Amino acid sequence: MPDTSTEDLSVLSRAARAPDALVRFGAGEAQIADVFRADSGARPLVILIHGGYWRPQYDRLHLHPMAQALAAAGWTVAVPEYARIPGDPDAMLADVGQAVRRLPELTGMTGRVILAGHSAGGHLALCVAAGAGGAPPAGTLALAPVADLLRADELNLDGGAVRDFLGEAAQSRPDLDPCRLPASTAPVTLMHGDADGYAPQELSRSYVAAHPAARAVWLPGAGHFPLIDPQSGVWPQVLAELGRFS
Repeated sequence: MPDTSTEDLSVLSRAARAPDALVRFGAGEAQIADVFRADSGARPLVILIHGGYWRPQYDRLHLHPMAQALAAAGWTVAVPEYARIPGDPDAMLADVGQAVRRLPELTGMTGRVILAGHSAGGHLALCVAAGAGGAPPAGTLALAPVADLLRADELNLDGGAVRDFLGEAAQSRPDLDPCRLPASTAPVTLMHGDADGYAPQELSRSYVAAHPAARAVWLPGAGHFPLIDPQSGVWPQVLAELGRFS
């Protein structure tokens, strides 16, 4: 099992400024998104999907420091919430798909859209990129994603998170497994550290083996949370990868 004892969790509780706006992209209770606006609209909109192993106790707020830093670097960012109902993965994917469809218009950013996601949010982003949740975005950046559901289930990650999410074994839902979905028609980049204590790097390596056109950025010594931490040593690389889509 992965070792989480050395992971730095400080970004999860770090303060950030308030969003510039709260928008509703559907009638559901969870269908809301925080918007952090850049000074310029020259860069594409980033729709940033939070992780938390699809569990209801983890919400979008822990991505506010990242969204604030991205806005300061020139990207307008929308951080949507989504229904986190154990055993109802289709509701989660439907919410993310609706967010990707509606947030460009709701934010006034109707040009190219980048979809980014961390951990379980990276899984959802990869599913949408493959067309499982709607039209794929112009590019997808998956940060430490749970990119191979079957292997994550075999490893019993986070105390059975995959089965809690799906309500059944991963082998029963290949339609929600990025490794077993068709490749995206738009560019996909995965970034993953080899010291990740929550979602081991092998999950992303499985995705790249299944979809060789995907770009992989392997981060020696990096854990799970530096990829969403603007104070981490790998943050400049995250910005550089977003810049490749811009």
